[in-house]
Amino acid sequence: MYKHILIPTDGSKTAQKAIDGGIAFARESGARVTLFTAVPEYRPPSEGEMLSHKKVESLDHFEKRSRKEASALLGRVAGKAKRAGVRCGTDYAFSDNPWRAIIDAAKRNACDVIFIGSHGRRGLAALWYGSETKEVLTHSDIPTLVYR
Repeated sequence: MYKHILIPTDGSKTAQKAIDGGIAFARESGARVTLFTAVPEYRPPSEGEMLSHKKVESLDHFEKRSRKEASALLGRVAGKAKRAGVRCGTDYAFSDNPWRAIIDAAKRNACDVIFIGSHGRRGLAALWYGSETKEVLTHSDIPTLVYR
């Protein structure tokens, strides 16, 4: 069976359901988990923002703030895993393509399965925004379990 499960999260309700399901799955199978989140990349200010004297966040400040937010999110989730008796690690990456970051994290952490929540969007919203889950399923060669 699976020994090391990657569980990605964006902090949404759908992701939270998958975290709970993934932790239960890991506990039942004796696996360890790595919890992962993708943080958006820094966007340099536009010329218009600079000319309008809009307050601009530096790259250094952005990275510090993003690390703090990722650590807080992953820390809350890791507490659930630890309380459930599941060995747990955390990881994050700066990426504007979360699906790619999820696959890279699974490979980097030598995970043998990705346990991910369904996107939860339907109809036009699903068509317009797409689905990170769909992209993971399309591009990953690592087994992926989708939790609804």
